[in-house]
Amino acid sequence: MTSADPARGAPGAPSAAGSGDFGLLAPMRGGVAATGDVAVLQAMLDAEAALTRVLAAVGRAPREAADAVTAAARAELFDPAGLAERARSGGNPVIPLVDDLRAAVGPYAEHVHAGATSQDIMDTALMLVAYRALGPVLDDLDRVVAGLGTLAEAHRDTLMAARTLTQQAVPTTFGLKAAGWRKLAVDARDRLRAARAALPAQLGGPAGTLDRFTTPGIASGDGGGAGEALEVVARFAAELGLAAPVLPWHVLRTPVADLAGALAFTAGALGKTAADVLVLSRTEIGEVSEGVGGGSSSMPHKHNPVRATMIAAAARQVPAHAAVLYASLAAEDERPPGAWHAEWQPLREALRLVAGAARDAAELVAGLRVHPGRMRAALTVAGPPGAAAALVKRALEEK
Repeated sequence: MTSADPARGAPGAPSAAGSGDFGLLAPMRGGVAATGDVAVLQAMLDAEAALTRVLAAVGRAPREAADAVTAAARAELFDPAGLAERARSGGNPVIPLVDDLRAAVGPYAEHVHAGATSQDIMDTALMLVAYRALGPVLDDLDRVVAGLGTLAEAHRDTLMAARTLTQQAVPTTFGLKAAGWRKLAVDARDRLRAARAALPAQLGGPAGTLDRFTTPGIASGDGGGAGEALEVVARFAAELGLAAPVLPWHVLRTPVADLAGALAFTAGALGKTAADVLVLSRTEIGEVSEGVGGGSSSMPHKHNPVRATMIAAAARQVPAHAAVLYASLAAEDERPPGAWHAEWQPLREALRLVAGAARDAAELVAGLRVHPGRMRAALTVAGPPGAAAALVKRALEEK
């Protein structure tokens, strides 16, 4: 078989072992390091270490075990590529990771992963990854809100044509348009903040009964073993800075669905701004332009609205990823085959796309150039802009 065989790739193509995803096809992504395999690995290790510390705090493990596991729980001490390969046999990376972590702590191995199941650690890790990744996203959305507020205030009386069904309708102001963009950005920020604050830890044991955290011989009921188990869950969540769940949510995927909805809304909200900028920055309209546009490989005269283009690309992708996450709500039994596993990649990709969209939107808004002369020259319908100025004032009162 020659090197040109399609099964092997073109001559000079990198081998599967030596290749990597460097993002050549995804310039609209952001937060790659915060959501990458090393970040996921560290989050899984953080969850394992937190569990051992909690077990030590309630007398179920020696303090030395907690110290040993915490010291060993560093991503740089593990082999992500090897874990990924070994994950295929059990269907998730937690199983080989637990083996390696137990080997790393020697005499304290029995206290690693004690009482937990793989989904406990994986779900908790992904919630940690989301929580950490969304911090910078919310910072970028703050910048978007502030920048759009400045634009709305500065242009509350700047006349332009309102367009409905692609045609000029009545006069409006650019300030009102910017206030509308800002309203969507505020709504997106509020939804993401709420979703982030509600991200829960996961700890239920093999079938969501917390059986491994109760003391044998103690009745469950409202106290006794049940109280002990619930204390472990609460301490585990607090140790990680996540919310404490009311129930184990192995098949109750509200947290993931709520996060999916907030991510899809954010992508669409920013996508609305991008869609308007793309229309208004057309050469024949020219009412706005990006401050730092992109070039063309064949037409040097072009000043492409690249930030808006990247936001628009993200806005078209995130709803599809969110659909997969919503579909995983229909998860059978007490732990599901496939529904939980189907979430991992779509969740990461949605986080990355929204991170990129928020970053690009902050840059877009900060550098957006408004051309009032072109707006007035293009206006073909007469009359006042109604209550546009008052609406801008009202909108800007919302923090």
